[in-house]
Amino acid sequence: MKIVCISASQVPSSTANSIQVQKVCQALAQLGHDVVLLVPGSKEHPWEELASLYGLQHRFQIEWLRSQPGFRRYDFSMAAVRRAKALGVDLVYAWPPQAVLFSLMSGFPTMIELHGEPEGKFGPFVFRLILRQPGIKRFLPISQALADIISQQFNYKFPENELVVSPNGIDLERYNQLPGSAVARRTLGLKDTFTAAYTGHLYTGRGMGILVELAKSFPEVQFLWVGGRPEDVESWKKRLAEQSTMNKNICLTGFVENQRLPLYQAAADILLMPYEQQIAGSSGGNSAAYCSPMKMFEYMGCGRAILSSDLPVLHEVLNESNAVLCPPEDSAAWVEAFSGLMNNPEKRDRLGRQAVQDVQNYTWLERARKALEGFYEK
Repeated sequence: MKIVCISASQVPSSTANSIQVQKVCQALAQLGHDVVLLVPGSKEHPWEELASLYGLQHRFQIEWLRSQPGFRRYDFSMAAVRRAKALGVDLVYAWPPQAVLFSLMSGFPTMIELHGEPEGKFGPFVFRLILRQPGIKRFLPISQALADIISQQFNYKFPENELVVSPNGIDLERYNQLPGSAVARRTLGLKDTFTAAYTGHLYTGRGMGILVELAKSFPEVQFLWVGGRPEDVESWKKRLAEQSTMNKNICLTGFVENQRLPLYQAAADILLMPYEQQIAGSSGGNSAAYCSPMKMFEYMGCGRAILSSDLPVLHEVLNESNAVLCPPEDSAAWVEAFSGLMNNPEKRDRLGRQAVQDVQNYTWLERARKALEGFYEK
């Protein structure tokens, strides 16, 4: 099929939503579909640059369409649907609700990515119009928790064929041949000592306070903080510099291109996911009740022990067999759990092996296949 994907994410960008869009499009292309991604912007970027930034191996077409920020993406969404019509597509796969509505009104079979509750002044109104709009459509919420929240919020029972819960995923082929942690550390020029790593942004709610407490409690351990916007990295470097003892065992790498990220994750003996009870994203909000972190699947693919906050939604994927779960924001519990893992290599290996086995069901390719299964064939 010819599929047009419509996203309001900036491209290129280091935000999780931008990375997720690229992974979805790549998976659709891997299934043999002719994929065109439409995003707002006026400047084209070479594929080689994007492939390195996003860790892509399979090419698809990207087009940038001009839009005005003041129009809340309505102008972009209308232009994108017009472009889809001009391309003669069989299916529209969209993230912005405005594009979803215009696509359905234009008669296109439409796939709808849901990453949060409809927000803003017009968000709920537009979403109700989408629910009422006739046509072939399917909703893809990133967790069952999100599906339940939306169903309750809008008093809407999704027909069976309209809903496929679609957690985020992993490019498993990039994780199958990773070196051991010691080899990965040497390759990256890191100290070859026991290492714990956190990868991702340093936004509010990501548990940076827990990471600081762990570093204080285990001065002999090397802590890697991989990622973050430049301003956040500099802010944390300044804060840590004011506590001279913290400079010795925390290494902030700054942003690392997705292509190189697996090696940094492989350098760890323990991978950390200390989410708080309120999690902010690049655009704010709170996703703690329904999130599906991409880093969770990447951590699982590394085959390392995972120490994670015990958020109810994460139980859709994590359990006591593939991770150690701690109460969020409880420093004492985290220190105790970290010590237990650090001193029990057999448990770390067992958790890592089970995580690798469990993540086989969460590839981007399988996610795309399930999303399309039984939906629409021309």
